[in-house]
Amino acid sequence: MIRFQNVSLMRGTKPLLENADLTLNPGDKIGLIGANGAGKSSLFGMLRGELHPDQGLIDFPAKWRMAYVAQETPALDRPALEYAIDGDVNLRRLQAELDELESQDEPDGMRLGELHGALADADAYTVQSRGEQLLLGLGFSLAQMQQPVASFSGGWRMRLNLAQALMCPSDLLLLDEPTNHLDLDAIIWLEDWLKRYAGTLIIISHDRDFLDEIVNVIVHIDDRKLKRYSGNYSGFERQRAAQMVLAASAIEKQQRQRAHLESFINRFKAQATKARQAQSRIKALSRMEELAPLRAAAEFSFEFREPLAAPNPLLVLDGVDAGYVLRDEHGDPVGSKTIVNHIDFSLQIGQRIGLLGVNGAGKSTLIKTVAGELAPLTGTSTLGKGLSIGYFAQHQVEMLRHDESPLWHMVKIAPTTREQELRNFLGSFNFPGDMVTSPIKPFSGGEKARLALALIVWQRPNLLLLDEPTNHLDLETREALTMALAQFEGTLVVVSHDRHLLRATTDQFIIVADGKLQPFDGDLDDYKDWLFKTKLGKGTDVLPAPGKAASTPAPAAAPKAAAAPVTAQVSPADRKEQKRLGAEERQRLAALRKPLETRVKRLEEQMAKLNAKKAEIDAVLLDPAIYEAENKERLKTLVADQAFAVRDLETLEMEWLELQEQLEGLAA
Repeated sequence: MIRFQNVSLMRGTKPLLENADLTLNPGDKIGLIGANGAGKSSLFGMLRGELHPDQGLIDFPAKWRMAYVAQETPALDRPALEYAIDGDVNLRRLQAELDELESQDEPDGMRLGELHGALADADAYTVQSRGEQLLLGLGFSLAQMQQPVASFSGGWRMRLNLAQALMCPSDLLLLDEPTNHLDLDAIIWLEDWLKRYAGTLIIISHDRDFLDEIVNVIVHIDDRKLKRYSGNYSGFERQRAAQMVLAASAIEKQQRQRAHLESFINRFKAQATKARQAQSRIKALSRMEELAPLRAAAEFSFEFREPLAAPNPLLVLDGVDAGYVLRDEHGDPVGSKTIVNHIDFSLQIGQRIGLLGVNGAGKSTLIKTVAGELAPLTGTSTLGKGLSIGYFAQHQVEMLRHDESPLWHMVKIAPTTREQELRNFLGSFNFPGDMVTSPIKPFSGGEKARLALALIVWQRPNLLLLDEPTNHLDLETREALTMALAQFEGTLVVVSHDRHLLRATTDQFIIVADGKLQPFDGDLDDYKDWLFKTKLGKGTDVLPAPGKAASTPAPAAAPKAAAAPVTAQVSPADRKEQKRLGAEERQRLAALRKPLETRVKRLEEQMAKLNAKKAEIDAVLLDPAIYEAENKERLKTLVADQAFAVRDLETLEMEWLELQEQLEGLAA
């Protein structure tokens, strides 16, 4: 059990926690959330013993083994696989002791036996295969596992640090934004691993789907307190909304009481006959504690400007091989490397495409080719007249000038626009006052990503190409981006590991797999199943095409001319046979329709009951009496019931629509 008792913590002059209390049970899987700067990473620092509370006590069993992700990765010549296995410190200590003992002329036989037994208990004889499977899940190929740590980029080194933490046997695992440097397939693998983790897990994450899949407790750092909520992130949102309703009703009631007291005082304080009553009400008013509203995070929102008029199709790739030109040390071309072969692809007005594919399959290469950042190796790329592309690259933040200000970046793309208009625009992206003219170097990753988004929004693109746009964004800004993209009126192609964003903003998926681009006939749950059946289940780098074969999207072909009708004489015997076959077909279709129609009828009955129940709840919530203090528990129940009714209705309606489509297909 982990206990925070009356804990207070200052960072510089800023109080992060004040008299905070919290209890966490062994085996809990906890999501730690709160605004940027609220103290989430500092709380981890206290658990690790790197920071100490200014007041209070943090207690958990001394025998617990703790694992966490190191923030620095030395540039070692050590192979990646060996570096990952180094995370099991106890195993490495036993191996080192065994090596030293075996190097002696007359080793202690008793100690040798003890060490071999201890190594067997530490699963030393399976550690190599366990390390390989772990790194495969995190996106490394078998060849990469033998490469030195120093050869990997920063993001890949963070994956290696994560691998070390997962290799370490632990009772308490602390993960701070573990999905930041992972692709969707690696996140899905990590989810599965963490679900099976037997210890106590605390995760800091801005990925709501990731939290929903794993955690059963949310701890919210709010107003310098630690507030525990049972359930996953979606459950927290429902409970938080109910608290907001209750807080608002309590404040409204207090305001009515204050107004009543003030009215009495103002009317009668000058009248001798009422002076005593007026004085008693003045005292009551002074004793009335001012209720602070339950604060919600300041909502940030923005919207994309109306896109410029777009051509149709926006672009066409015809027989394109996408990849890179290889150059020698002088920059001269010496060959090429194809990543995605023979692409026949067009983008039409209004398409909203999510691009899927495992790490290294070629998603970013394809996006860069569509954006014009990479020229096709073969084939032709034809852009429609009037096409305006807004391109957010995976490392867009690093392309900003860190010695310059947000205003400088805006002037660079809009030199003829009045400065005040640019300041107002930046203000809408939460860059107020002096922040507009300050160098962006000390800005957080989220603030820099917000600036990169603002630069794209200003240019009014009719085609958005987004490659991992949520990296560095907190939950609030991710939700703002999701809402803005859902309302964007242009064409969208997005690569993202944020499944909430993908579900809310796209309506079709295309996958890059096995060097080809092809439609994916399914949703994100189907993609997850497919990954486990192929790459994640078997540890292979090859991803066969999902489901049924399908051709790559291409410009719509002109309709073929209808063939002239042909008439022929039909004999009575043939007509009789046709009638018999027709009757059998009708019976077959009726047999197929019956269970569908029965289910539709049942769904309609359930929806009618739920609609009636929701209407009753809505009517009660309109009654001011329900917000009285004595009805607090009932109000919480009603708000929760209303949320569940809305969710269940959406589920039933989706199933009803799918069944209707099946019935229409049978009637066609």
